[in-house]
Amino acid sequence: MTIARELFELQEIDLEIESNEQAVREMTARLGESEALLQARSELAAAKEHLEEQGRRQRDLEGEIADTGAKLARTEDQMYSGRTTNPKELTGLQQEAGILKAKRSDLEDRAVEVIEQTEAAAARTADLTGRLAKLTAEWQAEQQQLKNEIAEREQRLAGLTAKRASLAAAIEPAALGVYHDLRKRRGTAVAGVEQGICRGCRISLSSAQMQRVRSGGLIECTSCGRILFLP
Repeated sequence: MTIARELFELQEIDLEIESNEQAVREMTARLGESEALLQARSELAAAKEHLEEQGRRQRDLEGEIADTGAKLARTEDQMYSGRTTNPKELTGLQQEAGILKAKRSDLEDRAVEVIEQTEAAAARTADLTGRLAKLTAEWQAEQQQLKNEIAEREQRLAGLTAKRASLAAAIEPAALGVYHDLRKRRGTAVAGVEQGICRGCRISLSSAQMQRVRSGGLIECTSCGRILFLP
């Protein structure tokens, strides 16, 4: 194997390692609860709190209605039992009964509104509970898939790292030094040659350069400085 081919293959491995490392970083960043899941959980908590508040309002109104009804019953009992015969007292009881009836009617109207609001709050809470359950199931499945993909990538990286170490050990240290320097400066150290053109800078090579490239040695492009490799 020529030195140019060895360095080209080393570069292919390095590029694949970088690609896999980037993929692992991106997938690792996606681990953890998503913004949508956090938002859904927050909305459900607020909906539950609202539902509890509506429940308290409904119970309070029902208690007030019961108390008002009990007071009205006692007042009417005094009115119709015959125990009260004083006209002034009877008039007072009639007025009190009228006030209590009006209050009870108002409370009952408010209770109907609160019941409707409570039912709407319960329906929204149920919808949000279902939505959160669906998002949670999807998130758990996605997290597991990400973990599986990360594990596969890491296994692939281990194999590539071992392969790279084996290949690099067979390459002359001086050539490796040139390769690493070019990788730092250019991103890619080895450029393929296609139809007499350097694929690194897209500049045509001279006949003399092409003849040297065919030898497979450590030949650098006179334009971009990359090591030239003829597949």
